[in-house]
Amino acid sequence: MKVKISRPTKSAMQSGKRNTKKWLVTPIEEANIRSVNPLTGWVSASDTSSQFRFEFVSKEEAIKFAQSRNFVFEIEEPKIASVKQKSYAGNFTN
Repeated sequence: MKVKISRPTKSAMQSGKRNTKKWLVTPIEEANIRSVNPLTGWVSASDTSSQFRFEFVSKEEAIKFAQSRNFVFEIEEPKIASVKQKSYAGNFTN
């Protein structure tokens, strides 16, 4: 099974960074794993292992977990946001 190890990004509705500290191990879905029932319109999957999500404190713990389960994994490094210094006085200078 192929999995992705990453940190979640801050959503547009968040002002803080509380839920962006943990590392997630989530499966990478193959094509045609989900199908739509024509009668009800519900989406179903033939493989329920595509629904798991594991949380870890550090990237090293997530890698050890993936290696112990013999998962093929890829690591997605988080993008670091740069903070620009702003000054109120800068509004009045040319």
